[in-house]
Amino acid sequence: MTDPGSGPATIVRLANFVGPRSGGLRTALHELGRGYLAAGHCPVLIVPGPHFKDEETPQGRVITLPGPTVPWMGGYRVVLGRRRLTSLLDSLNPDRLEVSDRTTLRWTGSWARRHGVPSIMVSHENVTALLKMALPRWAPARRIADGLNQRTAGRYDQIVATTEFAAAEFRRLGATGLVKVPLGVDLERFNPSLHDSALRAELARPGELLLVHCGRLSPEKRVERSVDALAALRARGVPAVLVVVGDGPRRPALERRARGLPVQFLGFVPDRVHVARLLATADAVLAPGPAETFGLAALEAMACGTPVVAAGDGALGEVVGDAGVAVSGGVGARFAEAVLELAARPEADRRAAARLRAQRYDWPTAVNGMLAAHGLDPLQTFEEVASWPRVSALRRSVTR
Repeated sequence: MTDPGSGPATIVRLANFVGPRSGGLRTALHELGRGYLAAGHCPVLIVPGPHFKDEETPQGRVITLPGPTVPWMGGYRVVLGRRRLTSLLDSLNPDRLEVSDRTTLRWTGSWARRHGVPSIMVSHENVTALLKMALPRWAPARRIADGLNQRTAGRYDQIVATTEFAAAEFRRLGATGLVKVPLGVDLERFNPSLHDSALRAELARPGELLLVHCGRLSPEKRVERSVDALAALRARGVPAVLVVVGDGPRRPALERRARGLPVQFLGFVPDRVHVARLLATADAVLAPGPAETFGLAALEAMACGTPVVAAGDGALGEVVGDAGVAVSGGVGARFAEAVLELAARPEADRRAAARLRAQRYDWPTAVNGMLAAHGLDPLQTFEEVASWPRVSALRRSVTR
C-alpha cells in the first residue's frame, strides 16, 4: 500500500444497484474512474452483473461478479457472496477502498479496518428520505435511518456526501470524517448548442410548451407527478406536451395514468447525444423525485440551458438554485404552477441562468475532491482532462 500522496495508488471501488445501461451512479463511477486514471492512480471497480468479467475500460479496470437481481427494485443486481468478495479484495491488495452502497456492502468497512486500508463510504442517497417513502407512515423511519447511519459512520474513515441534503442525516449524528464533494456534469456533451428546432417540431406544435422527464421509471422517482403536472396544465387550458425519456418497472402504470394526455414514452434512449438534444430542446425539465441527493439528469438539463422544476424536499433545490423552481408539496398542480412561473421569464434569461448554474459543477473538480478525501495527489491542471487515459496501465491477476 502507498502512503498518502506518495504516488500512484490502487483505488478499489465497490458498488451495488448500478443501472445496467444508464443512471446517475453509473455515470459518476465512470467519470470518477477516468479522473483517477488521469491523476496517475489505478482504479478498480467491482460491480454485479449476470456473468463474471474482468476488463480494461476508459474508467480503469472493471470486474463484474455474478449477482442476483432484486425483483422489487426493477432488476438491479447485487453482489452478495462475502467470501468471494473478501478473497477478491485480498488479492487486489488495495491502497484505498471506496464504497457506493450503504446497505449490502457496508460490511466492507470492517474488512478495510482489519487490513489497515483507508476507506470511504460515498453517500449517494438519503436513507431517511428513502425509508419514509418505503415504510408505513407510523414506522420510525428516522430512528431506523439513524441506527444504520451510525453503524456506517463507525466503519469507515470518511463519509463523502454529494450535497448538503445527503450530509444532513450524518450531521445530526455528529459524525466525524464527513466531507461534501459535489459531483459533476459533462459540460461539453451537454450544452445549449444542441437545441434542435426540427426535433421540437416533431414533439410539439407551435405555441405548445415542451416538457421533458428524463430518468428511470421507478417508484422513488415519482414520475406520476410529471404526468399529473401535465394534466393540471391542460385542465387550465395551457397547451403543453410531455416527453418521458427512460424505462423501468413503473412504465405500465404510468402509461395508464397518462391515457388521454399528450404524453410520449420514448423508453430507454441509448444515444446520449440524442438525450442531450431532447434536454436542450425542452422548455422545462421536470425532476419530481423527493429523495434525489444530486440529480444528474437535472444537472444535464441545466448544462443544456434548460431550466428545471424540481422537488423541493430533496437535494435538487440546492443543486438547481435560481436556474429553476423547487416545488414544496408533492402534487402535480404545484409542479404545473412552477412550470408557468418559469415560462413567464424571458427565454434567453432562463436559459442563460440554467447554463451558468451548471457550470459550477464539473468533473475535474469532483475528481479532485474525491482524491483529496482519499488523501491522494489530485489532477494537476484541468488541461489534463483532455488527455484522460482510455485504459488502465496496471492489471493484476484475479482467480475466477
